Amino acid sequence: MVRVPKLTRAEVAQAARNPLAFISERWTPSPRTLRRAALSAVVMSVVIIVTGGAVRLTGSGLGCDTWPKCTDDSLFATREQGIHGAIEFGNRMLTYVLSAAVGWAIIAARATKPLRRGLTRLAWSQFWIVMGNAVLGGITVWAGLNPWTVAGHFMLATGLLTVATITWQRTREGDSTPRPRVPRPVRKLSWAIVGVSVVLIALGTSVTGSGKHAGDSSDVPRMPWDWTDATHVHAIAAWVVCALAVAMWLVLRVVDAPDDIRARARDLLLVLLAQGAIGYVQYFTHVPEALVAAHMLGSALMWIAVLRLALSLRERPETNAEIPAQTDTALSTV
Repeated sequence: MVRVPKLTRAEVAQAARNPLAFISERWTPSPRTLRRAALSAVVMSVVIIVTGGAVRLTGSGLGCDTWPKCTDDSLFATREQGIHGAIEFGNRMLTYVLSAAVGWAIIAARATKPLRRGLTRLAWSQFWIVMGNAVLGGITVWAGLNPWTVAGHFMLATGLLTVATITWQRTREGDSTPRPRVPRPVRKLSWAIVGVSVVLIALGTSVTGSGKHAGDSSDVPRMPWDWTDATHVHAIAAWVVCALAVAMWLVLRVVDAPDDIRARARDLLLVLLAQGAIGYVQYFTHVPEALVAAHMLGSALMWIAVLRLALSLRERPETNAEIPAQTDTALSTV
């Protein structure tokens, strides 16, 4: 039988004042637990991007017609709102699951020994991005799914995915000054891939913002340009990213880069090939909803692959002796 020890009045007061410090004094996560906590935030960041797309693709963007409540009179979706209300409200509820994953990452980072302030700050920054995007999502509803606020909502979700991925990578590293693993020109090529990928993702929002998936069956305004032209510009940016990725894959072989870096370059190429195939098929089949959803998933996976490649080009060796982790059940006694 598991017993939770009784806390003294002083301990209860301490927990109320600073719960993270209280937990940190009594529990040290194992490196595996720390990595899993950070990975959970990455996974939920991808999930919220895909489900947010599903809201638009099913025409449920105004299923809850106000924010933070679902209707003027109800916090929850009502029967009168039908399936669209349920879909939109369900996506809002997933924000709490995302917040729980980010909270788990914050607790695990804070409880790590010795204290890693940089890692803790990265974890906390995810929380503030989630809160900011929740507010922006509310503004998007108030604005009647204005395509510019929708685009900003997606880009901020991608920003969350960026920080979550960096946090996940940092859980595998130390806190020393980063050291390059490849020559400087290779690192510059990697930053070029990152920069053009950001442009590619932003151009993708212009395709969505001018296309037929407005997110609601009502007359939602679209971005003021032709959807076909936006698609062609987006495709050009995609080809530039592919060309840079191929160049990176070849250069890494020439400089005899470590195997793990070459594996990251290969992964990026595979994701880009799959994403490009989906993009062209959806274009020529008049953008069916299922393929658009797959393309949004591919966008998130491509961005993760780009970041992992860039981050693999440097290393942060461990400088401190690792403190043996307590068991994850150290908060209780048997």
